[in-house]
Amino acid sequence: MRKQIIDFLSFKLIDTDKVDFTVWNLLLLIFALVFTTYALRFIRNLITRRLPLEDKNKFVSVFQFIKYIAYIIAVMFTLHSSGVNINVFLTASAAVFVGIGFALQTFFQDIISGILMILDQSLHVGDIIEVDGKVGQVTEIKLRSTRMKTRNDRIMIIPNNKFMTDPLFNWTQNSKINREQVSVGVAYGSDVNLVKKILEQCVEGVNGVVTTKSILVLFEDFGDSSLNFSVYFYVQNGMESPIIQSEIRFKIDEAFRRNKIEIPFPQRDIHIIN
Repeated sequence: MRKQIIDFLSFKLIDTDKVDFTVWNLLLLIFALVFTTYALRFIRNLITRRLPLEDKNKFVSVFQFIKYIAYIIAVMFTLHSSGVNINVFLTASAAVFVGIGFALQTFFQDIISGILMILDQSLHVGDIIEVDGKVGQVTEIKLRSTRMKTRNDRIMIIPNNKFMTDPLFNWTQNSKINREQVSVGVAYGSDVNLVKKILEQCVEGVNGVVTTKSILVLFEDFGDSSLNFSVYFYVQNGMESPIIQSEIRFKIDEAFRRNKIEIPFPQRDIHIIN
């Protein structure tokens, strides 16, 4: 045991007798560093040539990190070619690298997901999305996370890997306008044609409703206690949908009262057997 301790303490990390660092090694190291810098810059420009300037700037930090890794590899290979035993450093740091890899696993998932989102342009600032039942407007897209402003003016920070694993509803992917609906039930025996006309009139002229799109009224179903209708329309801004729907409901309630159309309560028939 004593001999093993002495051998460990007397072990040379760098055997100076075998180190031969020449001018050629120095020039080779400088060339490797310069070549790495320009090669990574060329690759970055090639990948981001069609992206907006704002998205291009997000790749600077990623390629800066890759450049540092490449620098370390170039220095280690140069030292190895000069006679420095780098296996000792690699063996000693292997456990550390494994621990860091597990700790940064989610972090790198977010980074890779953010890069893929930016490259395929699947999500843009200003898009209205639905995540975990919450609706909001995208305010900022970073490499690690995306910020969304909800309808309650709260900022929701979403890890980018969530967009790769969970379903994402993008309300403005196809168009900037959104289709909404308001549903209502009327009592059996009501004039259904009058109900359809009233629903159309209640939507017309409401601020925020797209006037160039047609208004559609559907007789949805014969319910247990009511005849169920829905009126479909388009809005300019999906973030204002609850306000627009509320205003339409106020107008429907007022119009139904004026035209003696009843919105029934749930009803049940009870049969008592003696």
